[in-house]
Amino acid sequence: MAGGIGSRFWPMSRNAFPKQFLDILGTGHTLLQQTYMRFLKICPHENIFIVTNEGYVDLVKLNLPDLPASNILGEPLRRNTAPCVAYAAYKIASKNPDANIVVAPSDHVIAKENAFIEAIQKGLEFTKGSDALLTLGIKPSRPDTGYGYIQFVDDGNKETNHILKVKTFTEKPNLEMAKFFLQTGEFVWNAGIFLWNLKSITEAIKNYLPEMHHIFSEGADKYYTEKEVDFIRNAYTQCTNISIDFGVMEKAKNVYVMSADFGWSDLGTYGSLYEHIKHDESKNAVVGKNVMLYDSKNCIVNMPHEKLVVLQGLDDYIVVEAENILLVCKKQDEQQIRQFVNDVKVNKGEKFV
Repeated sequence: MAGGIGSRFWPMSRNAFPKQFLDILGTGHTLLQQTYMRFLKICPHENIFIVTNEGYVDLVKLNLPDLPASNILGEPLRRNTAPCVAYAAYKIASKNPDANIVVAPSDHVIAKENAFIEAIQKGLEFTKGSDALLTLGIKPSRPDTGYGYIQFVDDGNKETNHILKVKTFTEKPNLEMAKFFLQTGEFVWNAGIFLWNLKSITEAIKNYLPEMHHIFSEGADKYYTEKEVDFIRNAYTQCTNISIDFGVMEKAKNVYVMSADFGWSDLGTYGSLYEHIKHDESKNAVVGKNVMLYDSKNCIVNMPHEKLVVLQGLDDYIVVEAENILLVCKKQDEQQIRQFVNDVKVNKGEKFV
């Protein structure tokens, strides 16, 4: 899934060039390229499909030149993750109705790649022969209010990659509730990574999102043909704006979670980015070849390599420049960045967002 805007990473992430197409960690590869290379260790490139916004199709081709063009699915409208999952599932079903599938965001960070591959392979083994919808859960390290939580039926087995029945889903709790979740030991973070076989997911969509099932199943003879683009453009105008979590996972009875540990982050904020960049002795995380810091600590700084930047006296700040836009913001106030973007859009125009 590579269709998001990533507005919390403004000004680096912009409507025309969102974060999945950026080398946000300074590794030499974009987040999309890193995700793609990770999945090449699990399946061949012809089995990898990218669902993205219609306007980003050329960016995907630029990032992944060896991916078949028919494997890039352009969404004409943003309708959340349920139509995204349905489009890919019904298109794959027209060619391979026995497929076993992983659905993953393109912009997450996986620090322990081997552990991730091991978890995915175990999950695929489980879903291959089961009528099950499996999601990956991450053991929480703190009472984070920015993540969804999954409660599992505790059977006493605490080993990594153990598969358990799901009891409840909770979307972004308040701090008090998040602390309670942590204390019980019965909750994991929802990583937004799903595994299932095609028959199970299409049956679930048919049961819980019947209109969406009808819309996409009508395209069976149009996928992989010149009629696909027009069919999809019409289909999306009829789709409800709904997530796969709310539309299917929270309603289905055959939902399981695998508690995994592979150094996961959804990289949703500059604060989470700070955790993944090497720190200097003053705990500053810096991307940029010509940044000079004096009496500054706990900052995250991301600057164009050709720009000389001198910063003095900052503590716990975000300092980011991209495309002639400079953001200076307290780390603790980073949730306001979305509001900044809205205000910029209203007062300064679309060209800055």
